[in-house]
Amino acid sequence: MAGSTPPFAAFEWMIALRYIRAKRAEGGVSVMTWISLIGVTLAVFALIATLAVRSGFRAEFVDTILGSNAHVTVYFTPEISDSGAQDRTIPDYAEVASRIAAVAGVTRAAPMVRGQVMANNQNANTGIEVYGLANADLMTIPRIVKPEGSEGNIARFEDGIAIGSGVARSLGVDVGDRIRIISPNGARTALGTSPRVSAYEVVYIFTAGRYDIDRTRVYMPLAEAQSFFNRDGVADEIEVMVADPDAVETVIPSILAAAGPRAVSWSWRDSSGAFLRALTVEDNVMFVILSILVLIASMNIISGLIMLVKNKGRDIGILRTVGLTKGSILRIFFICGAGIGSVGTLLGVLLGCLFAIYIDPIFAAVNYVSGGGVWDPSIRGIYHLPAKLEWDDVLSAVALSLGLSWVVTIFPARRAARMNPVEALRYE
Repeated sequence: MAGSTPPFAAFEWMIALRYIRAKRAEGGVSVMTWISLIGVTLAVFALIATLAVRSGFRAEFVDTILGSNAHVTVYFTPEISDSGAQDRTIPDYAEVASRIAAVAGVTRAAPMVRGQVMANNQNANTGIEVYGLANADLMTIPRIVKPEGSEGNIARFEDGIAIGSGVARSLGVDVGDRIRIISPNGARTALGTSPRVSAYEVVYIFTAGRYDIDRTRVYMPLAEAQSFFNRDGVADEIEVMVADPDAVETVIPSILAAAGPRAVSWSWRDSSGAFLRALTVEDNVMFVILSILVLIASMNIISGLIMLVKNKGRDIGILRTVGLTKGSILRIFFICGAGIGSVGTLLGVLLGCLFAIYIDPIFAAVNYVSGGGVWDPSIRGIYHLPAKLEWDDVLSAVALSLGLSWVVTIFPARRAARMNPVEALRYE
């Protein structure tokens, strides 16, 4: 029998499954089996759910950045005028934008006038950031043209302004209402510069998906913005979109060469790179911490198997006496431990994937039970808790759980295989 029996034969699986299902009265440890199974399941579930949320948060954050902002912004260095004033504007902005747009990898180059002012409607006031863009350039911004939510008609942009939903909420306005925009640097008169106040119709309200954008951003036609901010015939900067935002650093030298000697750049990685690096560090730390949790859950398998080996000492002696080899005994108890780890891993993966897929109704239920206010977009920047299943994350969790649960099973299984059948049957 010892020489002809292949590894993991049918009788080894039969004995192992019988031991796993055995009740305490039969010398089994079913309670420890269930504890080990639940522990591994919850650990794998927590690992996959956490990784999915972190991946979703990163993807949502990057998507809102790239979908609402320039991938590269081109400025000009200050030029000192005869009066000693600094001038950073771009006088030949149409030509500069045309040269940048011709660079390989650039998909759009849009001249823009930009300024921070105050908006007013009756007794409500709020600070806003005005982006002056041509209508054709506005239509190429994904999160504005196809936002999470919108009101009004963006095709009427030339007739008024487009504002974020947070701005509309702060001022209490809707599509068709008029708001006043107030700039301290307004009209130049003989007595100096007086504040400029202009009223504009709200023709479009958008929800880009980022709280800080929706709360402050207003789009105005380029010609109107040039007039309002005293930028006649000039632009403040050039917004540049590239085909591959992740490789934006490779395109920047060509963009600056095309823009001219006074050009400097500021990319989306410059503005958000520190936050993304912090997310990467947090991802790695969370993976290590949750890996320890999986290891602790796997340790329950060791304790359960040690108790099982102790309770089944008589059976081990009999099995060795009838001809089973040490390898067969080791494989029987390995199947017991590895089976618990494998089933727990499978259940954990199933629960983790379901959590990631149905996170919106789950989170809505949690928010309802807790009375609301669980997620504050003013702090987290986005409006909901995202989750994105990455197969690499799932495979990492599965490999980690199976590896740990299978490895820790070997030690009590070897103890069972090394048990002397004579000692095991001596007091029986």
